[in-house]
Formats: sequence, C-alpha cells, structure tokens
Amino acid sequence: MNHRYRTPLKDVRGLGSAKEGTHHFIVQRLTAIALIFLACWFLYFAIGLMHADYLTAADAVAKPWNATLLVAFLAAMFWHAQLGMQVVIEDYVHSHGLALAAQIAVRFICILGALASVFAVVRIALGS
Repeated sequence: MNHRYRTPLKDVRGLGSAKEGTHHFIVQRLTAIALIFLACWFLYFAIGLMHADYLTAADAVAKPWNATLLVAFLAAMFWHAQLGMQVVIEDYVHSHGLALAAQIAVRFICILGALASVFAVVRIALGS
C-alpha cells in the first residue's frame, strides 16, 4: 500500500484510547469536590474533639451521621490519593516495569489504608 495516502489518524489508530483520560479526569475532580466539603466537616469535627477524652471521641465517632461522613471522607481521600499518584507515576516514571510496579504498589497501599481506616471507624461505631 502506498503510504502517501495514509492520514495521520490512520497512523495513530490503535495506539491508545483517548476515552480513559476523560473518565480519570472527571473522577479526580469529583473526589476533589467531595473532599472540599468532607475535609471542612472533618476539621470541624476534629477541632471539636481536640480536648476530649477517648470515650467522648469514640461516642462522637459512633454516631451514625459522623461515622458515615468519616467513612465517606476516608474513601474519597484514598481514592483521590491513588488517582493523583497514578498521574505522577505516568508523567515522571519512564521505565515501564518500574511504572507498573509503582502503580500496583500505590493501588495496594491505598486499598489497604482505606480498608484499615474504614474497619477502625466501623469497629468504633459498633462499639467493639
């Protein structure tokens, strides 16, 4: 086939999707918006408990509204952190193997951190 009749689009077709980046961008912005409100609530909540003893703090976390918002804050925070680190790794780690290992490590660390944090909140909320 004569290559002078190929369009630039034909040369790049199949080299990657332009659709995944938009989803990643939107999710990152949505988690950031959620974190604005949840972080404001968390600061208010934490400052209110600054001089409280453990039982008072545990009682405050055990309230359904506070436990729900705390779990939402933790989930949004770890999800947003994972998305942000993914962008940093994609932009600055140029070795494919190292980038893949870093992506897997970041994902596992964020999942483990989120699970441990949510487990702690649920444990306090259920009183065990």
